[in-house]
Amino acid sequence: MKYDVTVIGGGPSGLMAAIAAGEQGANVLLIDKGDKLGRKLAISGGGRCNVTNRLPIDEIIKNIPGNGRFLYSAFSEFSNEDIIVFFEKLGIQLKEEDHGRMFPVSNKAQSVVDALLKELDRLNVERVVNEPVNTLIYENGQVKAVQLKSGTIIHSETIVIAVGGKSVPHTGSTGDGYEWAKKAGHTVTELFPTEVPLTSDEGFIQSKELQGLSLRSPAVSVVNPKGKTVITHKMDMIFTHFGISGPAVLRCSQYVVKVMKKFNTRQVKISIDALPEQNEEQLFQQIQKLAKNDPKKAIKNVLKGLLPERYLLYLFERNKIEQTITFPNLSIDKLRSFIKDCKQFKFTVNGTLPIEKAFVTGGGVSIKEIHPKEMASKKMQGLYFCGEILDIHGYTGGYNITSALVTGRLAGKNAGLYSRKI
Repeated sequence: MKYDVTVIGGGPSGLMAAIAAGEQGANVLLIDKGDKLGRKLAISGGGRCNVTNRLPIDEIIKNIPGNGRFLYSAFSEFSNEDIIVFFEKLGIQLKEEDHGRMFPVSNKAQSVVDALLKELDRLNVERVVNEPVNTLIYENGQVKAVQLKSGTIIHSETIVIAVGGKSVPHTGSTGDGYEWAKKAGHTVTELFPTEVPLTSDEGFIQSKELQGLSLRSPAVSVVNPKGKTVITHKMDMIFTHFGISGPAVLRCSQYVVKVMKKFNTRQVKISIDALPEQNEEQLFQQIQKLAKNDPKKAIKNVLKGLLPERYLLYLFERNKIEQTITFPNLSIDKLRSFIKDCKQFKFTVNGTLPIEKAFVTGGGVSIKEIHPKEMASKKMQGLYFCGEILDIHGYTGGYNITSALVTGRLAGKNAGLYSRKI
């Protein structure tokens, strides 16, 4: 068997790469080791598929803290707005939600997958599933073939590696492509989990006192051993039986990993500001005003609604404040201490859940060895990379899938063009 372009991996970047190669008139084969294509797409966005983000490109790059700047050249070729046009041409109407996130009007990820599969059919892209790849064959600095685990050899002028990273392994992302990249002479930077819950062995976590408690839009900060705030994200969070999770925590997770590595430490401080709209003095004045209006009221009732009740009572207990005490009998020192915890509740985390539990893989094939406008390897002729196998990672919210679709588009298009020149 011989093909102009062979794409390995049927996720977002692989599907886009196969379509882009097919548009160039190339004879394309798409291989996936799973039993169906688009599994990661089908579960993305909570099953609704957040296909991209409509924020300006500079903002999108800011939300891809892992080498997002590398994508500037790619965006000049195929942007987030081009992604929207692409899907609408396939009959997928999109709608914009909070923070620029774009979803199909159908609210069904499967409709996006089905549209992509239909386009593969239209372009006569051959598809093979349930076929794991064993290795890639290179000769004299040029790709030659794909060897399947079944022993079958597939000759190909160009190969696009789109097999993802190591996160969400049940969708097929089990890190297979890193060895193929190394075999071609590529550097694979250290892998680590990103967009992942954090773990803690603090007493209140181990006792599950706050398990299941959510905080609405607190400011969650990562603090390094020198006491400097590394990053702050103001989004929702939740306490769990093993630590903390939720959007703010997921965004902070990569910085926890980096601080642990940089300072060679096993614990990192997290600080939670549950009331970020006020400073400590403003909060103190507000509480004083509330209490003076009803001095005989128990402090628990005076502050009702200030914080979720479980969190309020936990902070009372932490600061040795009795729930039934009235304001005139409450010491100013204890009140100040309570307010400080409202604004700076600090505790330690000792790491993250494993990379298999992460939404996104940090690290991967070094972008220094990839042509930014083509996604072509600088080490091996005819080899292209796209998606999460690259050392590019962003926050959740449509940023990673945007990166996957953009790099997939460029990889497939240029693989198709290259194959027609040979």
